[in-house]
Amino acid sequence: MTGPILTRRKGGILEVTIDRPKANAIDLKTSRIMGEIFREFRDDPALRVAIITGAGEKFFCPGWDLKAAADGDAVDGDYGVGGFGGIQELRDLNKPIIAAVNGICCGGGLEIALSTDLILAAEHATFALPEIRSGTVADAASIKLPKRIPYHIAMDMLLTGRWLDVTEANRWGFVNEVLPANRLMERAWELARLLESGPPLVYAAIKEVVREAEGRDFQTTMNKITRRQFKTVDILYSSEDQLEGARAFAEKRDPVWKGR
Repeated sequence: MTGPILTRRKGGILEVTIDRPKANAIDLKTSRIMGEIFREFRDDPALRVAIITGAGEKFFCPGWDLKAAADGDAVDGDYGVGGFGGIQELRDLNKPIIAAVNGICCGGGLEIALSTDLILAAEHATFALPEIRSGTVADAASIKLPKRIPYHIAMDMLLTGRWLDVTEANRWGFVNEVLPANRLMERAWELARLLESGPPLVYAAIKEVVREAEGRDFQTTMNKITRRQFKTVDILYSSEDQLEGARAFAEKRDPVWKGR
């Protein structure tokens, strides 16, 4: 696909690149395109894992396109399926997504990264939530960030808009790995291939349980798992893959996952 979003598919891996010079900012049209891409990714059984990154070496994504907003894009406009950036509110997105942060990651761009499952960052990457300086709220980040890193660090970012370099982001557990810029995408693909080889039904169950557990107490969530009240868990426990995992272990061989 050409235009503001580039895609590359290889086997069960989908690479999605935000390509909107100069800064990879996202307007309403781009957000809607991203939503369609990630909905297709969600619904295509042949796709197992996605990577999202930004074009160039300076910006991952600064979030909302303020120039587009000045030209009439409403901040509460139609972002498309999945909400801003296509993944923040996309229901039942039960496949792993890797963010390869190749530079500045702030505002809505940081919220997109927070919506992924693993974050790899280049050594020059930086992170911030500067919304406070423009008199608005980083809505998704206000919900998610205090659950991902220490509360007081999250509040520092939200209340002051200060920047974190990648070393500090790594110290607070915000990123999984820090890499030289020339190794970032290579490592993202290595990790994607590892996930591609894994059990997709188990990944789906993990993602649904983790997502739903955020708003429930421990015992309620455990009861839903044991009673097979999560759709993904019910599918997993009745699947060929569940039997294959046990057989492969007993036979001391690598399992062959079919996703069914």
